[in-house]
Amino acid sequence: MITAPEVRLVIDGEGAEVISTRAAIAKAEELGLDLVEISPNAAPPVAKILDYKKFLYEQKKKKKEILTKAVKIVIKEVRFGPNTDEHDFQFKLNHARKFLEEGSKLKAYVFFKGRSILFKEKGEILLLRLAQELADIGDIESMPKLEGKRMIIFVNPKKRVK
Repeated sequence: MITAPEVRLVIDGEGAEVISTRAAIAKAEELGLDLVEISPNAAPPVAKILDYKKFLYEQKKKKKEILTKAVKIVIKEVRFGPNTDEHDFQFKLNHARKFLEEGSKLKAYVFFKGRSILFKEKGEILLLRLAQELADIGDIESMPKLEGKRMIIFVNPKKRVK
C-alpha cells in the first residue's frame, strides 16, 4: 500500500537509510515482519520494519491508557428559591461543600416561580453569599447571571497541593 518509489527505512530504531520501496518490502519479508509507513508526509516517507499486529495492539493500549488518565468533570447542582430560610441555606451549603471537596464542579441556581422573579436581587444576594461561604474551597467561575427563570453561578473546586 506504500505508493512512494523510495522510503527512509528504519529497523529496530536504528539506521535510517533511503532505499527503494520494493527492496524494503523484500527485507521485511526476509525478516518475517511487515513494512509499515510511519510518516507518510516526510520526504521521502519514513517506513519501519515491525510486527504490524503488535504495533496496532500497542497503539490501542496507549490510547486506552490516555483515556483512563483523562480527568472526568462531574457537575453537581444545588437549587435554591428566592426566599430560602437560614436553616435550608446552611443545609444546602453543607452539601455544596461536600461536592466541592469530592472534586466536583458546583452549579448553584435560584429558581424563580411566577411572580417571584420580582426578587432578582434576593437571588443574587443568596448566590453571592454562597460563593463567599465556599471561597475557602472553591473559585467562582462566573458571577450570577439570569437565564430565563434561573439565576446561575458556577463554582470550581480549588486545586489541592499534594
